[in-house]
Amino acid sequence: MEKTQCTTIQLDRGIVSVYDFGGIKLHAYKTNDPIDDEVFVLVRDGRGAVIELPCFFDNIAELEGYLAARDITVEGILAPYHMAGGTFLKGTPVYETAESDKYGRNGGGAALISNFTAAFGNAFDPSLPETTIIEGDGLTVAGIEFGIVRNHEAYDITIPAINCVYTHMLGHDCHSIVAGAGHADAIIAQLEGYQKAGYDLVLTSHYIPEDLKDVQTKIDYLKRLKAIAATCSDVDAFKAAVKGEFAEYAGDNYLDMTAGFFFAE
Repeated sequence: MEKTQCTTIQLDRGIVSVYDFGGIKLHAYKTNDPIDDEVFVLVRDGRGAVIELPCFFDNIAELEGYLAARDITVEGILAPYHMAGGTFLKGTPVYETAESDKYGRNGGGAALISNFTAAFGNAFDPSLPETTIIEGDGLTVAGIEFGIVRNHEAYDITIPAINCVYTHMLGHDCHSIVAGAGHADAIIAQLEGYQKAGYDLVLTSHYIPEDLKDVQTKIDYLKRLKAIAATCSDVDAFKAAVKGEFAEYAGDNYLDMTAGFFFAE
């Protein structure tokens, strides 16, 4: 399936792109919130499974209204990287791994929630849901099987029934947080694994659905990032060179963080 093969529905705040895989429909909700969150709803026979929580109150109300208007009954929420937004579909089971629970409640995810609460005030929902820990490497919600791919922070998700994968970030025309050359190599290996698997779509927390052409673009970017770093001696030279080569890329704040990792004092 091409990433453009969808029906787009404009809501008051966000946009939903609906992909029809036959027995399953994927509703990709672009929140248009201040941190560009994406939320994904997979629906089979009116039963829904959600990936990630919307964390701004306006989006929570909007997505709940969208689901209710279409008689979609959500039976569970998988929340690997974004645990804030605990009022969304309150009472619905929310699934975590031990890694993502630690990340969201005490680790880097918790720190982000604190920062966003300070930055966005009453518009942001900092509450955390009660969760169930996933013990194995698979989970079935709403009759849909999900593969759980654990990492040191949280978990990625494979969705065999629609030949898709979910991870935290891709963004073919955005800078990414890359914690040095070794981390770049690890991301490249992960993305090459996506190519080998032949996924139709790659779903991420902060970007609309992407495809394997976008995966290759990201691999090329990461290889150039390493090459540029090898020719630079400090943060400023590195950032200037990267911006010169990728002038149209968004996410300068991520580039700042990447530069700090490559040229740590």
